[in-house]
Amino acid sequence: MNFLKPLYLRQRLFIILAAIACFFVISFFLPYLAVFPTLALIVLAIALIAEYFMLFSRNGFFARRSISERLSNGDQNPVKIFLENRYSFPVHLEVIDELPHQFQKRDSWFGISLATRARTEWEYSLRPVKRGEYEFGNVNVYVSTSIGLLMRRYKFNESRTVPVYPSFLQMRKYQLMAISNRLAEIGVKKIRRVGHSMEFEQIRDYVKGDDVRTVNWKATARRNGLMVNAFTEEKSQQIYCLIDKSRTMRMPFNGMSLLDYAINASLVLCNTALIRQDKAGIISFSENIGGIVPATRKQTQMNIILDHLYRQKTRYLEADYEKLYATIRSKVNQRSLLVLFTNFESLQALQRQLKYLRQIAQQHLLMVVFFENTGLSEIISKPAINVEQIYTKTIAQKFSFEKKLIVKELQKHGIISVLTAPENLTIETVNKYLEIKARQLL
Repeated sequence: MNFLKPLYLRQRLFIILAAIACFFVISFFLPYLAVFPTLALIVLAIALIAEYFMLFSRNGFFARRSISERLSNGDQNPVKIFLENRYSFPVHLEVIDELPHQFQKRDSWFGISLATRARTEWEYSLRPVKRGEYEFGNVNVYVSTSIGLLMRRYKFNESRTVPVYPSFLQMRKYQLMAISNRLAEIGVKKIRRVGHSMEFEQIRDYVKGDDVRTVNWKATARRNGLMVNAFTEEKSQQIYCLIDKSRTMRMPFNGMSLLDYAINASLVLCNTALIRQDKAGIISFSENIGGIVPATRKQTQMNIILDHLYRQKTRYLEADYEKLYATIRSKVNQRSLLVLFTNFESLQALQRQLKYLRQIAQQHLLMVVFFENTGLSEIISKPAINVEQIYTKTIAQKFSFEKKLIVKELQKHGIISVLTAPENLTIETVNKYLEIKARQLL
């Protein structure tokens, strides 16, 4: 009976059979009507046989899934289903794509009609929210003719494992915007450079808008025209992203953990630093040091960083900042910009680690990036109409005010701080990095 496995009966067939059965019941009381359900049953049998041979006389259909070698975490990734009708008649299709269990999505179904010998593509998108391996299954296509009583199932083996990496699509978007000088369109601020670095580049003709303090009077006298000294921004400075993997980073936001937001922002920041000819590196830590990618400018550095970030997972213990300080002191010898991605929920949590942060800030330029609780902001913005809501709003205001106290406490000790919502993390971090470069704080 293997030939019946891909055979499916459509709902309209059962409706027709139910109608014929009703006519047979009526003809029991009105015998002269018995000829009509009998003829209908004969016609139905002929139609079933005809459609069966139309569908099963040959393998008349082909389907294939097209997907990237790896998916970008937190982004919409396109998936295409290629369909080809090899029958000599038009068909109606019902396509079901077997998606990985991580998506918890059971509605990846669509119906379409396809003309004779026609081809088409159906495209949809998937947004993964966790890094790791995703198992895609088969592509199932149910084909029926214009008669519409039977369906033949085609099962195409498109099983494959696709890894989900940190958001490389977001990284590419920032990179393309930077190349085309359109970063302002995605929220990156243009910051006026204060002064200039001491790295001399060349002497060139004066252009309207140049700083008159850079005029080279000796060259001006020789050329009988205004000449200015051109300076280049300091390069090859070290940028390290310090990523906290402890339990405080497990907090979810819009389906993704805070750790994943920090990883995506670190990827963009490292790529931006390399584009500006700085050195980029990674240090991940929790109760132990998770891994170190030394800061360099080699061409393969972004691939090394991407692979390192792909493997990072949150831990259930508290972060050990003493080990982080010891690691930085032994491994990072040059003064560097250290961007710490963490999440302090209370002033007391900060004060437990403040000693080590101050020691790190004595040798390096430290920037602490932590997260605003957007759920509290929503509670505070809503009016309170009963006693319970008044208490809830008061507590939310207390926690929100404590976040601002954390910012003040860090600034008091000369530590740069960025308090931001998770969805704005990347833009805020890149803006602060560009501001530090423009003001030559490093």
